[in-house]
Amino acid sequence: MTTASRNPAFELIAGHPALDLVNTLDWRFRQSEPEELLKSYGDLLRFAEQSKMLTARQARQLHGATSHSAGVRVLSECRELREAIAEVFYAGLDGCAPSAAALKTLERQFQAARAHRKLSWNQSRLKWDWAGAETEAALPLWLLALSASRLMISEEMRKVRACGSPECRWLFLDTSKNHTRRWCDMKICGNRMKARRFKAHQRA
Repeated sequence: MTTASRNPAFELIAGHPALDLVNTLDWRFRQSEPEELLKSYGDLLRFAEQSKMLTARQARQLHGATSHSAGVRVLSECRELREAIAEVFYAGLDGCAPSAAALKTLERQFQAARAHRKLSWNQSRLKWDWAGAETEAALPLWLLALSASRLMISEEMRKVRACGSPECRWLFLDTSKNHTRRWCDMKICGNRMKARRFKAHQRA
């Protein structure tokens, strides 16, 4: 049994793992407290597996090889990475500049991830791999950091949008034909906002 099959699936609607990672702090903009979806290292492994960043076998190996204290440390660093990523994306969407602290966190995490890759020869070409790091507790953190770094320096940054619900604002890549996608998921926030507008119209 995989780590993913024993627990509810994450809602991976963003079109990119780095954006789905930001969305693991749900309802971050509502007046009451947001909901943390990454509550344990096991949750982080499930997220990485469901995002196709780890195989089921890799997730099982990491789950068995990682001590509780190491898992807690990696989870804390991953949340820190997530919030730095979130600050950069939301600042861009809101026409602001991210803090120097957020950029410093990203730089540290990106450099740490790159430092653990090794260059190897695979038949007729070179490739980067994780030789020797397959059972390191921080592997999902490094994979997410590299994924985020690639997105954040690419042209895809222009396609990042936030859900139109003010309390939700889940991030996603708008790959629609006319770049007019408004909701994280039409079945959830889209219908909910339509219902609110209908009720307001009736009261008027």
